Amino acid sequence: MVATRAPRTVDLAALIDGRKLSPFNYVLIALSTMITLFDGLDMFMVSYTAPYMRDELSLTTIEIGNIFSIGTFGMVVGGLAFTYVGDRIGRRPTIVFAGLAFGFLTLVTGFATTYHALLALRFLDGLAIGGMLPLAWALNIEFLPKKVRATAIAFVMMGFSFGSAMAGPLTNWLAPIHGWEGVYFAGGGATLVCAVIIAIWLPESPRFLVTKALNPALTVKTLKRLDKDIDVELGDTFLLGDEGVRKGGLKLGDLFEGRLKYVTPLMWLGYGFSALGIFFKSTWGPIVLEAMDISRVTAANVSALSGVLGAVAGVVLMKAAERFGLLLVALCTALIVPMALLIGFEVIRGPLFLPFIVVQSMLVGACHTAIISQLSIFYPTAIRASAGGCASAVGKIGGIVGPLLGAWLLTAGVPAVRTYAVGAICPAILVICVIAIYNIMRRPQAELEPRGAIAPAE
Repeated sequence: MVATRAPRTVDLAALIDGRKLSPFNYVLIALSTMITLFDGLDMFMVSYTAPYMRDELSLTTIEIGNIFSIGTFGMVVGGLAFTYVGDRIGRRPTIVFAGLAFGFLTLVTGFATTYHALLALRFLDGLAIGGMLPLAWALNIEFLPKKVRATAIAFVMMGFSFGSAMAGPLTNWLAPIHGWEGVYFAGGGATLVCAVIIAIWLPESPRFLVTKALNPALTVKTLKRLDKDIDVELGDTFLLGDEGVRKGGLKLGDLFEGRLKYVTPLMWLGYGFSALGIFFKSTWGPIVLEAMDISRVTAANVSALSGVLGAVAGVVLMKAAERFGLLLVALCTALIVPMALLIGFEVIRGPLFLPFIVVQSMLVGACHTAIISQLSIFYPTAIRASAGGCASAVGKIGGIVGPLLGAWLLTAGVPAVRTYAVGAICPAILVICVIAIYNIMRRPQAELEPRGAIAPAE
């Protein structure tokens, strides 16, 4: 690549923000959606195979709950570890390794024959799965103009939701003939194929390269892949006009600078309770429905349908929120509360019962997608993946508690239908957090500073 003009200084942030989406962007979004689809499939197929595992391996309700939760705990650890590595060595190598790892571990899970083997494999699988989503968010955000970031992340999240939903039909198709093991062989094998494709095509983030002051030639090459007509050449100096060049990693205090000192705790709290609700629904949903005298196949199909509709509704809601604001997310989340209570106290009966559950579960998934798609947008490039990983890790404490709470409730003899009423607490708290974040973000920064604070020097 030979220079044809004098070197110049290029504001990479302004360059990317002023562009329309190119075919490269669409391919990147598609590949990210595909790998997160397998992320969701591999994570939640245990919810649908659990009844078969219970019957074949004589597992108790508490043991099933432990298997659910240990995978989520692995996601917490992996979300912290992999995203930290992603902020240090790059998005691309970390995503490739995580994809290959969780594909292999999912496949190997099909060979498990004991409760303890399942625990170990679910934890290790969760490690790799947990790092994938925040890294995929970060990589896409760093190739996109601000005005379409939230929508793109919602599409990537939709892949995770579709993968979660596909686990039901896949189990219904394979498990009766090939056993629950066949579901893991199919899911893990397909994930490995996808990870190889990712390894061949996936680029590194140019914003990451500039932030770390790494490899200007690769920055130019990557931008030319984004659009061959972009006017950048070897010898150009790159900077980020919306950020400084940062060589250090994430410091905890970075998550609490400016408005973030209010937004970060609210994000963590809202994400935590939203994750509690979504993981309870996703893990115990089929078993709860089966306990309500709904056939195993129908229970899996109902859970899968609500997952698909929730994924689509999440994108629609996120797109609408870009125009009408976060209050729209709060309103839709608020609708979940009375619906959960109506189901839990058996006000809804007869032919409306299952459709009502589908709609209520759809809103749970859609609102979860809408709120977490906002996470990374509030943070600068240098700490974006780590900040998303921290929020995801802290929030997934709720994801660990959800399956354990479900096991405790069902073991204690609480009627399965009453668990819906208990779950109404989660969206109620999420609504409060979203409204609070909305109010903070619309206030001038000066109003958020403590009284008596010394103004910075000019």
